[in-house]
Order: sequence, then C-alpha cells, then structure tokens
Amino acid sequence: MLTMVEDDDFNFEKHLKDILKRCSEEEIKCRQLGVVFNDLRVVGTGARSSLQPTMGSLCSPASIWRTISAARHPPVRDILSGFEGVVAPGEMLLVLGKPGSGCSTFLKTLANQRGEYHAVEGDVSYDSFTPHDISTHYRGDVIYCPEDDIHFPTLTVEETLSFAIKTRTPHTRFANQSRKQFNAEFLDVLLKIFGLRHARNTVVGNAAIRGVSGGEKKRVSIAEALSCRSMIGAWDNSTRGLDASTALEFVQALRLGTDIARLTTIVSIYQAGEQLYELFDKVCVIAEGRMAYFGPAKDARQYFIDMGYEPHNRQTTADFLVGVTEQISRKIRTGFEGIVPRTADELAAHFRASQLGHLNRQAIDEYRALHVGKDDRKAAYRLSAIMEHADHAPKSNSYTISIPMQVRAVMVRRVQIIKGDLTAQVVQLCSQMFQGIIMGWVFVQLPDATSGFYSRGGVLFFALFFGSVSAMAEIPDLFAQRPIVLRHHKAAMYYPFIEALAHTVVDIPISFIIQIVFCVILYFMVGLQKSASQFFVFFLLLYTMTIAMKAFFRLLAASFKAESGATSMAGIAVLLLSLFTGYTIPRLSIPGALRWITYLNPLRYGFEAILTNEFYTLNATCTTLIPQGPGYENVSLANQVCTTVGSLPGVTTVDGNRYVNMSYGFSYSDLWKNFGIIVAFGIGFLAALFIAAEYNTGSTFDTAVTLFKQGTRTMDPIDTTEDEEKSSGQSNHPPSLADDAARTASPPAANSLLERPATNDVFTWQHIQYVVPVSGGERRLLDDVSGYVAPGKLTSLMGESGAGKTTLLNVLAQRVDVGVVGGERFVNGQPLPADFQAQTGYCQQMDTHLPETTVREALLFSARLRQPESVSSAELESYVDKCLVMCGLENFADAIVGSLGVEHRKRTTIAVELAAKPKLLLFLDEPTSGLDSQSAWAIMTFLRELADNGQAILCTIHQPSAELFQVFDRLLLLRKGGQTVYFGDIGDKSSTLLEYFERNGAPHCDENANPAEYMLDTIGAGATATSSVNWHDIWKRSPEAAELQVQIDRIHADGRARPSVETERHTEFATSWIHQAVILTKRNYLAYWRNPTYLVAKIILNIAGGLLIGFTFYNSNDTLQGTQNKLFSIFLAMVLCVPIIQQIQTVYINIRSIYEVRERPSRMYSWTALVTSQLLVEIPWNILGSSLFFVCWYWAVGFATDRAGYTFLMYGVVFSLYYTTIAFAVGAMAPSALIASMLFSTLFSFVVIFNGVLQPFRALGWWQWMYRVTPFTYFVEGLLGQAIGRQLINCASTELVTINTPTGLNCTAYMDPYISFAGGYMTNPNATTQCLYCPYRTTDEFMFSSFNVEYSHHWRNAGIVLGVVVFNVFATFWFTYVFRIRTGSIFSIFKRRK
Repeated sequence: MLTMVEDDDFNFEKHLKDILKRCSEEEIKCRQLGVVFNDLRVVGTGARSSLQPTMGSLCSPASIWRTISAARHPPVRDILSGFEGVVAPGEMLLVLGKPGSGCSTFLKTLANQRGEYHAVEGDVSYDSFTPHDISTHYRGDVIYCPEDDIHFPTLTVEETLSFAIKTRTPHTRFANQSRKQFNAEFLDVLLKIFGLRHARNTVVGNAAIRGVSGGEKKRVSIAEALSCRSMIGAWDNSTRGLDASTALEFVQALRLGTDIARLTTIVSIYQAGEQLYELFDKVCVIAEGRMAYFGPAKDARQYFIDMGYEPHNRQTTADFLVGVTEQISRKIRTGFEGIVPRTADELAAHFRASQLGHLNRQAIDEYRALHVGKDDRKAAYRLSAIMEHADHAPKSNSYTISIPMQVRAVMVRRVQIIKGDLTAQVVQLCSQMFQGIIMGWVFVQLPDATSGFYSRGGVLFFALFFGSVSAMAEIPDLFAQRPIVLRHHKAAMYYPFIEALAHTVVDIPISFIIQIVFCVILYFMVGLQKSASQFFVFFLLLYTMTIAMKAFFRLLAASFKAESGATSMAGIAVLLLSLFTGYTIPRLSIPGALRWITYLNPLRYGFEAILTNEFYTLNATCTTLIPQGPGYENVSLANQVCTTVGSLPGVTTVDGNRYVNMSYGFSYSDLWKNFGIIVAFGIGFLAALFIAAEYNTGSTFDTAVTLFKQGTRTMDPIDTTEDEEKSSGQSNHPPSLADDAARTASPPAANSLLERPATNDVFTWQHIQYVVPVSGGERRLLDDVSGYVAPGKLTSLMGESGAGKTTLLNVLAQRVDVGVVGGERFVNGQPLPADFQAQTGYCQQMDTHLPETTVREALLFSARLRQPESVSSAELESYVDKCLVMCGLENFADAIVGSLGVEHRKRTTIAVELAAKPKLLLFLDEPTSGLDSQSAWAIMTFLRELADNGQAILCTIHQPSAELFQVFDRLLLLRKGGQTVYFGDIGDKSSTLLEYFERNGAPHCDENANPAEYMLDTIGAGATATSSVNWHDIWKRSPEAAELQVQIDRIHADGRARPSVETERHTEFATSWIHQAVILTKRNYLAYWRNPTYLVAKIILNIAGGLLIGFTFYNSNDTLQGTQNKLFSIFLAMVLCVPIIQQIQTVYINIRSIYEVRERPSRMYSWTALVTSQLLVEIPWNILGSSLFFVCWYWAVGFATDRAGYTFLMYGVVFSLYYTTIAFAVGAMAPSALIASMLFSTLFSFVVIFNGVLQPFRALGWWQWMYRVTPFTYFVEGLLGQAIGRQLINCASTELVTINTPTGLNCTAYMDPYISFAGGYMTNPNATTQCLYCPYRTTDEFMFSSFNVEYSHHWRNAGIVLGVVVFNVFATFWFTYVFRIRTGSIFSIFKRRK
C-alpha cells in the first residue's frame, strides 16, 4: 500500500549495492572503521546549580570571593565514567538515557569531539588509529550530527547539500564521472531518500526568514551529514521534530547504509518506538553518567527483567530501558524489592559482573586483537583515504579537496548567500546612496574660499568614517554563522580561515560598487576638487580604508568567543577611531599620554591622506579680510590679512597645503606613505583575521546550570550528571522529582488544586475552513474539520508534519489574524462568549516566558492579572502554591525560568495557564516535543489527571508511544491539507480506532505494534511514503462521520435548552489599568535587576566613554582650539547615546515579543500598561548611567564647577529622558532589534548632520529648517552655551593674526574702529607694526558667529527638549498602536510575521 512519493522506481538498497559493485569493478578501494574503548572517563567543569547573578550580588564581597575562587579552582565533575565497549563496522548502536545522563557527551567523545571537556581519559581506538591520528588526518571520516539544525538561512536546500557534497567529493570516482556529475547524482539520491525534491529550491530559513518546515530542516541536517561519506556517524537525537513515520524511514536508511557500506553508526533517541528499536544491533543504557548496559539490543529487555525490573503494560523496550535508570519510572518485580540494583553505580557494577558484561569485554579483546595495532590495516586505510584527495590537496591532512578548490567552493556559497538575501545588499547600497545624497545636499557645492575649509574637513571625515564603521553591523551575522563553520570544520569540509578569505574576496567587488556610487554622489554634489587624479585618489583611499576596516571588525568578531564581548570592543573601537583621527581634536592638542593612540589608528592615516589630497591644489580666496568695513575703504592689501589659519599678510588667498599643515600637522608629501600604511594595516588585519578564524573556531558553551534567585537556601536539588555541552534547555531532574511525580499522580493533590464547580460546557466546531493568501493565489490549510471537546476528556490532535495540527489549534483558540476562517464554533451550541480567550488556556509549543523571573513569580503574575482583582493576595498565593504542587514544581519554585530544563519549562507553561483558572478549555500544542519518554509520560499523566478532574483538554502530539497514546480518550487525525481522517474514541488498547482502520481496508495491526505509528503508516504519512487509499473520502462516507454530526447536533440541542455560557467579565481585562501597570513595573524591575550583563554594559559604556572623552580633551584651555575642543567633547558625549539606544531597543523588543506571542492573545493586560512600565523601569537606570558619565567627563575636560548644575540637569536627566524615549519610539515601529537599529541609524544621521557642529548653521542654506527641528541643536546650544558662555578667550600664538599697520599708526589706532563692531582684541595694542590680533574676545562671540549658540537660551533649550521628550512618549504609544496592535492598517506590512 505504501509507495515512494518522490520516484516510484528508486530503490535505495539496490542503489547502494550497485555503487559498491562498481567500486569493486573499477578497483576503487573502500574502507571501514570501528571504535573500541576501555575505561572511558569524561571530566567536565562547572557547577550543576547556582544563584542567579544580580546587580546586588555583583557588589557583594561574598559573591565576588566565590567568583574569584571558582576562576582559580574551577569545579570539575565526572560526566561519564567506566565505559567500555566496541562498535564494529556494520553495527548500529542505540544510546539511551534520560536528558542530562550523558548521551550527547558519549556521542561526542566517540566522534572524537573532545574540545569542550576538561579531560577525556581512557583508551579509545579507531581500529589502528589513535584519536590524535583521526583528528589530524581523517577527521571527516568520523562525524557528529548535533541535535540543533543551524544552516545558512538564505541558501536553498539544494545549495546547502550541494556545497557539502562538493567539499567531500573524492578524487577517485567512476570512469568518465566528473565532479559535477558526482555532485548531481549524490544530491539526487539524498533528495529522494529524505523526500526533499519538492523543496530543493526552497530556502532553508530560520526564525526570521520563512523557509522549509521544522521536520524538513531536520532532514536537511541529516542529509548534509550523510553527504560527508563518513565511516563513523554519531547522530544526536536526530529524530526530534520528525513524525514517527519519517523517523522510522530515517533509521531504516541508516540501517541500509550501515549494512551495505559497512559503516559504524551510533544514534541517541529520546522517544524510540519498537519498530525503530529493532533496527539496532547494540544498545548502550546510560544512568547518570555510568554504563548500565552495553550489549546486544535483543538481550537488553530480558537482562533488566532478570535483574528484577518489570516493564509496564505495552511499554516499548526503549522506554523500559530508560525507565530502569529513573526512580520514578521503574517497576520492581515481586520478590526483588531488597536485592535489585537501584543507583547508577550499582547498575554499572551489576553489568560489569554479569555474563553480558563478560561477553562485552571478550568482544573488546577480540576486536582489539584483530584491528588494533595492525600496520597493514593502517596502510590500506591510508591508501584508500589518499586516493580520495585531490591532486594538490596535502595527503597528510583531513581535507579532501585542495585549498584553491575550497576557496572556489566557499566563494560560490558566499555569492549564493548574498543572492538569497539581496535585500540586505540593496539596503546597504541604498543606505550609502541616501547618506551620500543627504551629505552632498547639506554640503552642496562648497565654495573655493576659506569659508568652506571647516566644512570641507567635516565632509571628508564623514565620508571616511561612515564607510569604515559600516562593517560593524556584520558582527551579529558573523557570530550567527560561526556554529555552521565550526561544524563544517569538524567534518573536514574546509579550513575555517577559508570562510574569512572567501568572504573578503567576494566582498571586494560589492564594496567597489557601493563605494563608487557613494563617492560619485558625494564628490560631485559637494564640489570637491575637479581633477580626475584627485577623484580617483579620493575613491582609492575610501575604498582601501573600507576594505581594511571591514577586516578589522571581522577580526574583532573572530577574536572573541561571545558576541557581547566583540560588540563591546567594537563600540570602544569606534569611539577611539573617531576621537583619535585628528578631526575632532588635532593630534597636537591630544594629551601626550594618549597621543600614541593616533599612531595605531588607521583612520588617522586615511584622514591625513584624503585631506591633503583635497587641499594640495586648493588656493582658496579669503572670505574675511581684516580690517574691513566702515573707515577701511581705502586700506591697501598690504595692511589687511585673512583670518584663516595659514594666511599671510597682504595675500588674498590661502594655500591649502599651508592650512592643513598648520591646522592638523599634515603634509601632502606623506600621501602615498599614508596609503602604504593603510594597505599595511589592511594586510595585517587580514592576516590576523585568518589566524583568528582558523584557531579561534570555538564559541562559548553553555552548561546546564539551574539558577535560583538570590537568598534561596536549598539551591541544590540537582544531583545527577548532566551533559556538559547541553544548553540550559537540558538541565537535570532533582531527586525530589519522584516525590513530585507521586504527588502529581495522587488524586488528593489533584482535588486540592482543582476546587472548581463541575462544568458541562462542551466546545464544538463544525465545517472549519481556513484559507490564507500566498504568492500567486490562496492556500487552504484546513478543509471541513468538525469535532468537539467535552469536559473530563483528553482529546489528541494528530497527523504528519504539515497536516495543520497547530493551525487548527490556533483557529479554534481564535489566535489567527491573517486569512479567512469559515465554519462555526460554539459552546453548548451557542455563540462563543465575548471573553472566550480569557476563559481558555493555551500552552504554546514554544515555552515563551520572561527568562529572568522565577517559577513562582511567573505563576503569580498570571494569577494576579487573569483572575479578578477582588481575589485577595493571600488567596492568590495559596492557589499558586497548589498549582506548583500539582505540576511537581515546588522544589523549583525559586528557580529562574530561563535556566530550567525542557520538562520543567513545559510544566511551568502549563502551570502558568492553570494559575489563570481556565473555565472552559485548555489547549496544548506539542507538550511532549523535545522531551525524553519519561518526561513525556510525566507530562501526559499530569494532563490525564487534569482531565479526570473535569478539565476539557485538546492537545497536539507527535511520536507518542503506545503507552502514551492510551492516555487519550479521543483522537482527531488529520492528513496533509488539513483534512479529517478520523474523529472519535480511541478505545481500550486502541481497539475502537484499530477496528475502524482494519474495517476500511488497512492491514491488521500487530499486538505489539504502536497504534499511533500504525495509523500514520496506514494513511501514508512520512517523508517519502503515501497511501493508495484516500482515507479522507472513506471518513466522509463512514458511519462514524455521520455519528459525529449527530453527536454535535445533540450537544447543540442540549446546550441550547440551558442558559448560555455567560461572559464573566465585561471589560477586556480582568484587572484595572493601574493594577496592571504596578504588577508589570514590579516584574520588569526584577527582570532588569537580574540581568546584570545588560546593566553593567550600560554603566561601563558610560564610565569608559566619560573617562575616554574627558581625558582626550583633558583640561581644554581658553584658546580658540580649546573652546572648539569643549564643543566636540559635548558633541561626542551625545553621540555616545547611539550604542546605549541599541541596547535599550533590544531589551524593549524582547519583552514586547513575549507580550505579542503569549500574553496578548490571553488578554492578560493592556499594551499601554506594558509600554508605561518599560519606560518607568528603563529611565532610572539611564539617568544613573548618564550621571556616572557626567562625573567622569565634566571636570576632566575642564568645565567650571559653578556651572555644573545645569549641565548635570541637561545631560544627566533630560538627555537620559530623551534617548530613552526616542529608543522606545523607534523600537515601537520595528518588528525586530535589527530593523530598529537600521531605522535609528538613518534617523540619527539627520540628528548628527543638522545640529550645527559638522556643518555650521550659516552654511546649511536650505537645510536650516532641519537645524530647527533637530533636538540635538538644543542640547548642543544648551550645554555649550551654559558651560562656556560669558567667558574670555585668549588666543594661542598660532591662532593670532599678524597685521601690518599703515605708516604712522599704532595697532590701537588702526584696529579700534574694526574691533568696535567686529569684536576681538589686540595682544600688543601699542605696537606700530605686526599687530597680533585675535578674532574673538569672548566665548559668546565665537559661539554665535561660528555655531549660532547663545548663552541666554539655555533655559529655553531645556524646555524645548522636555517638549521633545513628551512628544517621544506620545510617539511611542502611537507607533506601538499603529505598527504592533492595530490590524488591517496600511502599515500592516511592517508587522512581524507570526
């Protein structure tokens, strides 16, 4: 009945045999490899549980001492110990154990991936090779396929697999078979085996990019690993996310490959069905890091039965074996109570002493005698491996293809990645064009006069700086791809540095196009020197600097193991680059202790070269000759001088070379020397990048540490060995879980919890249709689905991947906001109450919680906001405690939710919904996904008890064991297209369900078979299978379908005879707005307090920025340059808000996403209360940060103490309010932190350009209206005016202008008339020649004429900025409503896809 969907004629077994036959005929040497190990011990570092760090604990002496002690003497623990065994070629080993027992560590160790462990001891041999031999010469022959599916999201399935095949294509192939043909044929086989031909041109995707489904992505991961053609394969829970049929097909494919190609296969599976188990030769049972069994799979069940354990009814062998290792799951045979081994050590010792243990050691000895230390076998294996190496590939290393071939392959992949995400390139190009146009427009056609000197320097600095730091945006992407590159490196596909090299080479033409467009726009709009040589030198310098700085930021990313460290260092680097370029503060003005930094700044050499290139041909007309005006009409040129630096008496023009030399200390003669230095920096950065990329391939490994809140006394409920490498998603179970489960299983506990009136309300749905728009038309996801959920019944919703299970759940729960829903939904035959969502609970597949809260706090939060406000706090807390007991979570009540394991996070999700007292119905989406069989059983037993106490439950599930399947009362089975295949009772031992299928032509279900797997096989579920019978048509014509309609009609008739279900609350939310805001503010405050990484980063950035800026402009004097330095110190102080705003937006959007995903559909609280609470929590921390900046910066620069009050008010308080609210306003428009960052960067460019610092107000021309609109204008004027206004200026000797007086006049007589209206002063008023004139006497004259700043406006400016803050707050609420809350608006395209 089952056939291959993809190709009816394809037979994988026959195909493999044909390949081996041809290999033999053409004398292509095949090879095989086994693994044998004795006394294997793996030691890891780190504690099993700890206290959640907080801002308070960081300052606690005891906490600091514990941290120092742990750093000096890190705790070590055994993850695995006492393992011995052999897996020979042609054998499949199944590794079983509960999560945290050490399964992943065992697989990684056998796959020779030891890097993340403290020590690996014992004797491990890969036939005649040592682990070092394998790592050095044959790494690609031993691979590990991880549990997580991480791929380049913009590559298609075909591109992903084709690349992997290309890098492992052997040199020796069949006659007349090219590399391209080999690739195409191998790819086609993989696509057929895993049912992926329909998705070959679909992008793989990720959380942000829609691609293949989760099950298909898992198949892509498996196919990629198989494409490496390894001899030993370790597969870590690779069936996770696959339905039972697809999982079986995968293991069957492994079985065929293992048998025919003599491979060695090691697989760990959490929920293994009986059919799947029977495919394995051996099984290894792990109990808390000890080997409880290693031997024939067929003997394992009887071995543990003889030991004294008994399987539960219809319990699969795999579940039984895992259950033996767990106290709460095992069942001891009568008469064995006192003698059966119980602990992990006892189980391991019992096996070692057993006959099977003796046979295992005998098999090890025999294998070693035949395979270990055999030089002839070693030489034959080496010859076979060498034959696969390309001609120019080194024969001694693991890589199959040569370095040039690797570069070519990775470059092609990089082009494909870019092609798949053209939007990013278009956005980058448009961003550069936009910035070029805006800057060009602001500085449009600068005059060839001295009035344009300052602006010319500003636009050149901006052009250089903008292109150089644009690469900083790549850092997140570089860290996102690192796990992929690391996996490929371990599979010996290519050297890690090849990825960095290919990225650089591919980026060269892209950067060329972007920079040429930017340069043409900017250069000619601004009107820089119109000579071909200067334009091309300008472009060459910008382009070279961009390539060099991209290498620098990629080097930063490659040098750190954590993204946070790289981002922080990049932020400091940007500050250093901007400070020490020579523009914001000339090199000669930098304090001597910091001047050395300029020599290490490549931007400084670029700025010198680009500035001298522009100015060396510029002979600018003097804009301002002095003296001039009334009374000086007939003065000769000999008695006038230009005020610009570099002018000479009696000359109306200023030489650009002289200007840059005197202003900056730059010389045109150094241009090509500077270019050479830039190239040297670029080459150095690239070399360092390649070295860092090659050797710093790892990333931070999160260990499974359960965190408890500070003050928790008993924080060590964890007493089992756990996988070192597992993330917090795989933390351990406490010993008290036995007690928890016992309580969970006890009726008194259930009754004590569910003190609720009996309800007879029945939820029904009829003829549900759901159609969504897709490109090119519509797609029907649900097709005429009917059914009901009754109180006290547990109804399962099942089907293959893509059948519409979650879609139906969302439609029934009123949680879809796109597409058209048809059909009817009733409660007791009457329309749904207005607060239907409030009367139901919905447990999503993804356990979405605020990670910093404790379990008890999460439940209390739900109870306080979803139960009526009239319920007392004591009553709520008592009810929450009952929920904790019911869910087996009381020992984890003070545990941090984000650190919990999968099972306890799932229990928390259910408990959070129970805390709301759902009256009508509880929906659950895949509550057992990712759990081992014991955890899945615990969850389902818990749900069974809820149902037995009157709760109506509808639950989707995949891969249930027969034992688990029996927990359900009813089944709704869907096939692809959202069509019903069956709805009705399951029956005792699934008798009703099986009778239905067998009556309608399905084969008989064997007594030992799993009915859940049987029915999926029958309807043709799976990657490659289908059914010749249309089970949907059979259902529509069946008496069961007719009976279902009769039952629904009866339910409606009975229900309509009773009063309708009342709407229990007539407002949208259960509590008042004030109550919501208070609860949310408390929760968010705690979340911030427990997130010291975020707060410390904010504080350190402010302190480091304050010290750096303060001491760079240390004790700025009262000269013209000193006054300008104070201006730039204020300007840079405000620019520092950019990284802080990006930090704020990330946290803001993360908290908002929890609201959008889970809390909004449950109608927990108003979005306005959420935004209000986030503002109230964020603002105080930002005021603290800005205050610390102020203390480090203000007095270091040399500002007057008596003026500090206003400056603190403006910077420490008002500016904090401004950047907090603008961050929220921009974040409110954005669906993600990345988009928010891009939006803010564009907006900030306006803020920076138009505030009168880079381009003075008088030169803005048409753009002067933007000067009035930009808030930074008022910050600069308020801060600068108040800080330095009404003070005297004393020009430095280089700033004085020398004027020759007419014969017979002294300086006072000649200059007084001019000074009377123009200002300034003479330093030698009585001299008769060479008068030394300073253009400004007071800071007010300088600030007003140069920057339009007036001291008297400081309070006006404070008021305007506070007005902007109020506007930002309103904008935050408005944008949140328009972009995130309102549906059907013209802005809905910006809403995040859900």
